Amino acid sequence: MEPPLTLTRQQVRRVDQVAIDQYGIPGIVLMENAGRGVVDTLCQLGVAGPVVIACGKGNNAGDGFVIARHLMLRGVNARVLLWAEPDELAGDAATNYQILAKTDVLIEIFGPEHDQQRMAECIAGADWIVDALLGTGATGQPRSPLDKVIDALNGSPARRLAVDLPSGLDCDTGATAQHTFRADHTCTFVAYKPGLLVAEAALYVGQVHVLDIGAPSCVIDAALRS
Repeated sequence: MEPPLTLTRQQVRRVDQVAIDQYGIPGIVLMENAGRGVVDTLCQLGVAGPVVIACGKGNNAGDGFVIARHLMLRGVNARVLLWAEPDELAGDAATNYQILAKTDVLIEIFGPEHDQQRMAECIAGADWIVDALLGTGATGQPRSPLDKVIDALNGSPARRLAVDLPSGLDCDTGATAQHTFRADHTCTFVAYKPGLLVAEAALYVGQVHVLDIGAPSCVIDAALRS
C-alpha cells in the first residue's frame, strides 16, 4: 500500500500559487470550495444543533466565514467568534467576512481580548465547534489570547472539528504546543500534511478527511516539480 500524498507548508503555498498564477483559478474560488467541503463533511457526520466557528485573522478564518455562510444556506444555526478586528483581515478572508457580515449569521467580535464569560455564553449549547483560528503557516506556541481561547474550546462538551489542521499543531513536524486544539475530526485540504500523520499528534487530530479545493491533479504535479 502506497503512503498517502503529503504536502509541507511550503508545498501547500506552492499549490495555491500555481493554481492562481498558472491555471487562473482565483484564490477566492479555492477558499469557497474548501469551506463548502467542510460543510459537506459536517452534514455527513450529522449536525443536531448550533455550530460555533472560532476564527483568527488569516486565510483559515476566511475558510471559517465560508463555512458559516454555507451552514446558514442549509438551515443550520452558525455563530462566528472572531479574534481579530475586521480591518485586520486581508484578501479573500476580508472579502468573505464582508459577505458574511451582510447576512443574518451572528458574528461576535472579540478582537485581541479573551473575555472568558462572554466566550462561555457564545459556545454554550453548541453541537460542533469548528477551529479556524490558525492555519498551516503557524509555528510555535499560539499567542495570547488564542492560547486561552484554545483551552476554553477544548473544555466544551461539543464535538470538535479542525480546519486544515488543529491550531497549535505544527504542519510539518506534528509537534504540539502546550495549547493545541483537540479535534475529533480534521478536514485538511488537497493532501495530508506530514504533521497529521505523526503518531503523537493522533490525540489532537482525530479522524482526518482529505478534501479537494477544485484544483486538478496537474496543478499539484506542477507545484511539486517547481
